[in-house]
Amino acid sequence: MVSQIRFLMCAPDHYDVDYVINPWMEGNIHKSSRDRAVEQWNKLYNVIKNHAIVDLVAPEKGWPDMVFSANAGLVLGENVVLSRFLHKERQGEEPYFQQWFENNGYNVYTLPKDLPFEGAGDALLDREGRWLWAGYGFRSELDSHPYLAKWLDIEVISLRLMDERFYHLDTCFCPLANGYLLYYPGAFDSYSNRVIEMRVAPEKRIAIAEADAVNFACNAVNVDSIVIMNKASDSLKSRLAEVGFQVIETPLTEFLKAGGAAKCLTLRVTEPIAEEVHATVSVESRVIRMEGHLLDAGLINRALDLIVEMGGSFQVLKFNLGEQRQSTSAAEVRVSAPSHEVMEEIISQLIDLGAVDLPQDERDSKLEPVIQAGVAPDDFYVSTIYPTEIRVNGEWLKVQNQRMDGAIAISQTANGIVAKCKLLRDLEIGDRVVVDVLGIRTIRKAESREQRNSQEFSFMSSGVSSERRVELVVEQVAWELRKIKDSGGKVVVTAGPVVIHTGGGEHLSRLIREGYVQGLLGGNAIAVHDMEQNLLGTSLGVDMKRGVAVRGGHRHHLKVINTIRRFGSIAKAVEAGVVKSGVMYECVKNNIPFSLAGSIRDDGPLPDTQMNLILAQQEYSKIIEGAEMILMLSSMLHSIGVGNMTPAGVKMVCVDINPAVVTKLSDRGSIESVGVVTDVGLFLSLLVQQLDKLTSPYVANVG
Repeated sequence: MVSQIRFLMCAPDHYDVDYVINPWMEGNIHKSSRDRAVEQWNKLYNVIKNHAIVDLVAPEKGWPDMVFSANAGLVLGENVVLSRFLHKERQGEEPYFQQWFENNGYNVYTLPKDLPFEGAGDALLDREGRWLWAGYGFRSELDSHPYLAKWLDIEVISLRLMDERFYHLDTCFCPLANGYLLYYPGAFDSYSNRVIEMRVAPEKRIAIAEADAVNFACNAVNVDSIVIMNKASDSLKSRLAEVGFQVIETPLTEFLKAGGAAKCLTLRVTEPIAEEVHATVSVESRVIRMEGHLLDAGLINRALDLIVEMGGSFQVLKFNLGEQRQSTSAAEVRVSAPSHEVMEEIISQLIDLGAVDLPQDERDSKLEPVIQAGVAPDDFYVSTIYPTEIRVNGEWLKVQNQRMDGAIAISQTANGIVAKCKLLRDLEIGDRVVVDVLGIRTIRKAESREQRNSQEFSFMSSGVSSERRVELVVEQVAWELRKIKDSGGKVVVTAGPVVIHTGGGEHLSRLIREGYVQGLLGGNAIAVHDMEQNLLGTSLGVDMKRGVAVRGGHRHHLKVINTIRRFGSIAKAVEAGVVKSGVMYECVKNNIPFSLAGSIRDDGPLPDTQMNLILAQQEYSKIIEGAEMILMLSSMLHSIGVGNMTPAGVKMVCVDINPAVVTKLSDRGSIESVGVVTDVGLFLSLLVQQLDKLTSPYVANVG
């Protein structure tokens, strides 16, 4: 019995692979057999005609892909959303399909120009008419989905395609009768797979393997219990048979050369409509503004790439390019996301790049109360290193105690409303915490290409320097240290025991003694090995002058720890004349505050080592406060911790022989940080030599 379901097809009179607009076409230009294509198309036509009604649209010369009628548009009831093809090679098909629809009494809707949407190739109705699955990522734009919801009065669920082989939704996704779904999970991002799993019960999901996917098993035509496709493995046919479907295979290899199969060659023009279903769409859009050196700093490219990588879509509404080299540019960009959840993730990243809402779209921050001490509300905004402002009661407030990985808490004080970054553990009942991403903006320092490439003694831009550039970096760091010292500023050093092992201890001691360092952060080990060297001449039991292990040297660090514990503290050992030189000696003698944060691996530990992690973090934060520069010297654990506590604007130099450590710190995104991959002992030696050369007073206009 022939079903009353109707399909639209187009004969392959002019079919060939004339160009490349998808991966399947590569290497197949003019390699399709016209006779074989006609034969295969006729077999498909007759198979479908045995089970449904087939209408034909006349093929037109010059448009070889018109045979893929699934892309003519999307039909629901008497309404059609006409396709807007992405590639010019197919755009000429649009008026012919539009004419056919109009001649057959359909209401035709056309999308705005330059808003790609490729019909039923990227929009597939649930077979029970409950919602519309809509794909995006390659041929159709996310911004088309709200139009589909409005014009067809149906819920639209957006799915992001990730594998370029499956460039249309219908190449990897096929809703079947009775609520079943045939699909290839590998074609979608994790968010879309989660959405699919939330909508379709496990027993109704038929996930196929890649071997079936590349044979376009999902590019199938479903008529009641019949599934017509190019090819299916025995296991897939068995799975479909178990749930009541009969597979009919009809070879379509000639059309696979152009990236299409059974579904691509047909457009279903009778779709089920559930009367109780009405238009809803989860797609959310925001218009953001970015200003600065957008091109030469790469900010606009980073922003647009980020939007796409995180599952969104964009439209550049305005772009005003600076007229001079030193001029800044401005851009307004519409950002779309498939859900509020994804939009939050995208906008939070764009805020980090300095993006803000347009003034007319500015809204107050969303605040939720803390109801359990030390626990933030769900969906709280996670702070960054950049100076941040939030909008409360129509006014922008500067956030205090800026640091990354905290929450922004609002409290009422005698001086008015105050916004502060707080660690989760410090949140108190009564605090109101910023949630979502509304009413938040960050201020990022902008630099032009000329500033970033300048060889003057301005501080280096973000990046990782190789050994070949160590001397240049040292020269610039020395100038900066001299400038900070002369102005009474503050420099903090974070150092690991490698500083001592590589012979850098004497140089760091000198920096402290000569007033270049105002704070020292580290762990138990740097203090132990510094004092071991100065008391016993070894570091980890190795003679520092001869470079050889000494008999019984493995016990030296424990002897040092025991000695300091006998006196009660490093300071008391210095006062008693036991410790007479070294890094810790200079800190005590010059009243330089230091904090040693303990860990589970520490021997002893020294009496000064803070084994309470929370108290150690508080001590670190106090010493960092007001710092203009931080030197991070071969201590991955402590350097990363310090980096997380430090706001943007503090100059940072990370020196480590391990490139991964340097890259980790540089990736914080501050434009006033630099990584140096080199031996830390060499770096400190060169730094002291360069400071010796700077015998004349610092001149304010240098750099």
